[in-house]
Amino acid sequence: MVTIGILTISDRASLGQYPDASGPAIEAWLQRAISSPWQAIRRTVADGIEPVGNALRDFCDQLRADLVLTTGGTGPAPRDLTPEAMQAVVEKELPGFGELMRRISLETVPTAILSRQTAGIRGRSLIINLPGKPRSIEVCLNAVFPAVPYCLDLIGAGRIETHEAVVASFRPSA
Repeated sequence: MVTIGILTISDRASLGQYPDASGPAIEAWLQRAISSPWQAIRRTVADGIEPVGNALRDFCDQLRADLVLTTGGTGPAPRDLTPEAMQAVVEKELPGFGELMRRISLETVPTAILSRQTAGIRGRSLIINLPGKPRSIEVCLNAVFPAVPYCLDLIGAGRIETHEAVVASFRPSA
């Protein structure tokens, strides 16, 4: 069974000052999109290089998550340090994910150019940084998820199958 980590990065949500809407939005999208067996592990941490980096390492190294989706901490504000935490954790960066998410988001919101989302690999885990707004999460997952199952295949992670009506995954023919 594939394990998917969902990490919400927010000072206020981690303190219980408001409910996390982003983590549940990711999980709801995954429930609609993935047809093969999978389990979610959700966590919320405060912004910052250390808490985010520690959570990512735990998801990848201890919990052996095949896929880790983060939400939040990718903007230009002083406490938005998710990309910096990613740089300290990943072994290979996959900048095309962030490039596509910004491009597709620019079609609806001009402030998408402020986003610093990226993706990368740690061991056999794929980590993707998503925006913090639930509507933006859906837009970004719709754009990048067709490449996720094949990427997981290439790095030796668990196999994901999708509901074609929601998102058609792409695997090159042999």
